Amino acid sequence: MNAASMPSADAADAVDAALALKYDVPSPRYTSYPTVPYWSDTPDEARWLERLGAALRHATPGTGLGLYVHIPFCRSLCTYCGCNTRVTRTPSVVAPYVDAVLEEFRMYRERIGIARPLIGELHLGGGTPTFLDCSQLERLVGGLLSDTVVAAGAELSVEVDPRVTTQPQLQLLSRHGFRRISLGVQDFDPRVQHIVNRVQSEAQVREVTEQSRAAGFQSVNYDLIYGLPLQTLTSIERTMEAVCRLRPDRVALYGYAHVPWMRPGQRRFGEQDLPAGAERRALYERSRALLAGAGYRELGIDHFALPGDGLWQAAASGSLHRNFMGYGSVRSEPLLGLGVSAIGDAGDAFAQNEKDLLVYQQRIARGELPIQRGHVLDAEDLVLRGHILNLMTRLETDWSSPLRYTPSLAGIGDRLAALQQDALLELGPHSCRVTSKGRAFLRNICMAFDARMARQKPDRPLFSRSS
Repeated sequence: MNAASMPSADAADAVDAALALKYDVPSPRYTSYPTVPYWSDTPDEARWLERLGAALRHATPGTGLGLYVHIPFCRSLCTYCGCNTRVTRTPSVVAPYVDAVLEEFRMYRERIGIARPLIGELHLGGGTPTFLDCSQLERLVGGLLSDTVVAAGAELSVEVDPRVTTQPQLQLLSRHGFRRISLGVQDFDPRVQHIVNRVQSEAQVREVTEQSRAAGFQSVNYDLIYGLPLQTLTSIERTMEAVCRLRPDRVALYGYAHVPWMRPGQRRFGEQDLPAGAERRALYERSRALLAGAGYRELGIDHFALPGDGLWQAAASGSLHRNFMGYGSVRSEPLLGLGVSAIGDAGDAFAQNEKDLLVYQQRIARGELPIQRGHVLDAEDLVLRGHILNLMTRLETDWSSPLRYTPSLAGIGDRLAALQQDALLELGPHSCRVTSKGRAFLRNICMAFDARMARQKPDRPLFSRSS
């Protein structure tokens, strides 16, 4: 799909309240298929190494290995957060962890037999990567990039907390080739910030934004959340007005997932504090309209970019990619996850590391790859993964070729019929295309292709709601 044929995202595409209510059901975000709750065939170390090695051998020339490194440390608990974090103010926890991550990478290189891997992507996520001071960051990043070759056009990116990020840290990362940065903003309203324990001013965010650009970062993203406790239409309008003043290159606008049975920190507030139903959907729609009015284009789900940004250019050229890190303009083959809870993707297999920090470090010390769970995709999985990825990144897919067909697609027309009747997609004999109106229901459309979920309905809450 090129820029001319891509559905536009403007205020005129506002979602009908009745449709929003109809399709407001728990649904995956589809950063993988199968989604993590439906993984069933965890590879052992030998099998995982074999799949990674095969992916490297068959990778598109010049793409390079992707690295995701999870930094779990945070100085305080943000009560909305669903990430794997370790809240601490003790700097001494960092050195052993950095050593473990570097040792994990060394073990992979040795056991796969890649002396100087080509790196196509490196992303530091968290947690708070800028919890690490400059010497710790240098040890980590310098160690990861030593004896590697960074591919032409490689994308190096980092997630930061504006409250703990300094200019020397940004300059250090820039010297190593980092050009994309994501600031955790979430919301600018003081009442909302207080209840989620994430207090930061517009001035703080502006300062880190300007320092990032001065240091050489070419793309600045803001992570925002709608559906937070105490958010109102008026408060989110003010947040979006501030965002438009600061003018990041990209915006990720995620729906808050309230899962206090999994994240005890969310018990600081209750259901009565949360916008729900049509009120929650209105927060997204108003934000979407304000971003569109400021020149941002909607991409996939929950992501917006200015036309000059690489993410929009990838979407316009049909090369947009999606994985566990979200949307990206670079497709790395394969993706190796390093650190506690990190997930790797070999194309036909997934593996996730131990989620407990101590257990992770103990297994590394014993010379073990710290795989806790994973999944080896079967033939059906591979076909359906391709369709869901097409929908998420290109807003269309087709199953006319035998290579793109699997028996679970026999009833796909029936499963998509209601979505077609509601003008959310255009359905052909062996294809479908998401309409501009349907973009807001992309997760629902992908669910029609999710054979594993259809066969095994969850008996407990697993996913956030789609609206």
